Amino acid sequence: MASSSWAFFKVFNPQIAPKSISHIGQSDLMQLTHKKQLPTFQRRGIAEDSLLPSSTTPIKAMNVETKHTRTMGDIFVQHSQKLELFRNVLRNVAELDALEGLNMIDAVQRLGIDYHFQREIDEILHKQMGIVSACDDLYDVALRFRLLRQHGYFVPEDVFNNFKDSKGTFKQVLGEDIKGLMSLYEASQLGTEGEDTLVEAEKFSGHLLKTSLSHLDHHRARIVGNTLRNPHHKSLASFMARNFFVTSQATNSWLNLLKEVAKTDFNMVRSLHQKEIVQISKWWKELGLVKELKFARDQPLKWYTWSMAGLTDPKLSEERVELTKPISFVYLIDDIFDVYGTLDDLILFTEAVNRWEITAIDHLPDYMKICFKALYDMTNEFSCKVYQKHGWNPLRSLKISWASLCNAFLVEAKWFASGQLPKSEEYLKNGIVSSGVNVGLVHMFFLLGQNITRKSVELLNETPAMISSSAAILRLWDDLGSAKDENQDGNDGSYVRCYLEEHEGCSIEEAREKTINMISDEWKKLNRELLTPNPFPATFTLASLNLARMIPLMYSYDGNQSLPSLKEYMKLMLYETVSM
Repeated sequence: MASSSWAFFKVFNPQIAPKSISHIGQSDLMQLTHKKQLPTFQRRGIAEDSLLPSSTTPIKAMNVETKHTRTMGDIFVQHSQKLELFRNVLRNVAELDALEGLNMIDAVQRLGIDYHFQREIDEILHKQMGIVSACDDLYDVALRFRLLRQHGYFVPEDVFNNFKDSKGTFKQVLGEDIKGLMSLYEASQLGTEGEDTLVEAEKFSGHLLKTSLSHLDHHRARIVGNTLRNPHHKSLASFMARNFFVTSQATNSWLNLLKEVAKTDFNMVRSLHQKEIVQISKWWKELGLVKELKFARDQPLKWYTWSMAGLTDPKLSEERVELTKPISFVYLIDDIFDVYGTLDDLILFTEAVNRWEITAIDHLPDYMKICFKALYDMTNEFSCKVYQKHGWNPLRSLKISWASLCNAFLVEAKWFASGQLPKSEEYLKNGIVSSGVNVGLVHMFFLLGQNITRKSVELLNETPAMISSSAAILRLWDDLGSAKDENQDGNDGSYVRCYLEEHEGCSIEEAREKTINMISDEWKKLNRELLTPNPFPATFTLASLNLARMIPLMYSYDGNQSLPSLKEYMKLMLYETVSM
């Protein structure tokens, strides 16, 4: 059995949790429908929520099969054999046909199971660097460009100059090559600051692809439309994989084999996620904060969804469970600042978190004492686990992250109390911290336990671009959603509202366009981080990107203030079995 399959076998437990522990059922996702009503100056980000299933909601069993025609052992053995078979096919095909090797890597990544084939992918892409500019086929060049950049190889944008005319613009004849245009559009999403050719490539290919929709057949129009809405680099592979199953047509034997491997993998991972949800629900219930803090949200499934999206490798089961714990406290503390605490009490609570002493809570209200004590204990327990497993005590960094979060929350609480909107730049700078992203990623870094050195920890404590850009994307995306209702009363605290207040005569449409462009700029900064040497492990970089990819699902409200994309994602990941 291959090493990655064996690791999967060890982490996966075919015995779903005891019947005495409740499971969250598909019907409970209907509670996603309504957005929570918060005070007028809302602190959005990882800390805002819509109504989701709670740990005490009556819930159904999760489609657990009670009868097996094959034992789980048989399934694992067959899955391992097919994985090894596909590895061999991948190596052999890539050796004989470079482009087909790239197609195979692209398919593996779109199905979200590339964690099984990282060594093969590394080897193939390393060889591809030597032929990056040796082809004049648009699809080929764009696909190679995208895959190499995603993998951290710098490929210059001038590889596309061959597709420009004498005036320096892309040739109009390329409009006949729909497959090439889609590949170019996908490649343009990997652009960094100052790369004008890629900006032009996105506009050029995007315009021609939109124009083509009216005269393409239904199948091809669906593929093009999905490319425009959900370019691979900025989308969660786990969410888009099912669409790939529908739209990809098997013209070769390796795609059929890959789909078989992916289907088995999906079903195994789904059961693993169900088990993890049970663990989280049990922890949250035993913590007892639901009973003690009546105002707090009770939504462990929502909190776990961040961990599930960020850490996709099945081997990281324990890490997903542990990461959900600090994420839950981001939501809990946000509720204290948003819903319940007076300004005087919030100042005292923030001071206590900064001091990080259990004796510092004597003058706090009882509910704040309960919250601080639980946060204190959880963080110390978290630190002990990291130290025991990886030999590094992360407590100092964790304390810094919690203090920074509460400081930022307090700044916004004071803005709300004063009735004054800050400048948009000041709002965003503080909002990057109050988003909660830094807290989540700092905890994630130590959980992964890779490349923990004094240098990497010092950089982590300074909130590097990998974290700040993901946080800015979250803040701006959420503020875009909140800005849809221009007629809401009070100061909603969104970037859009701050920008409108600061720029007299600016329309809401112009402010929203400005926000969208800023999100694009933050993605370019993230792309630059992919190509810049840094002390962080690839697993951490991927998780940071996945968090940014998850954000549109978390904050794309429809006209009814519901989250249809998030609901669909949770249904796909947790409830639907892929038929074999």
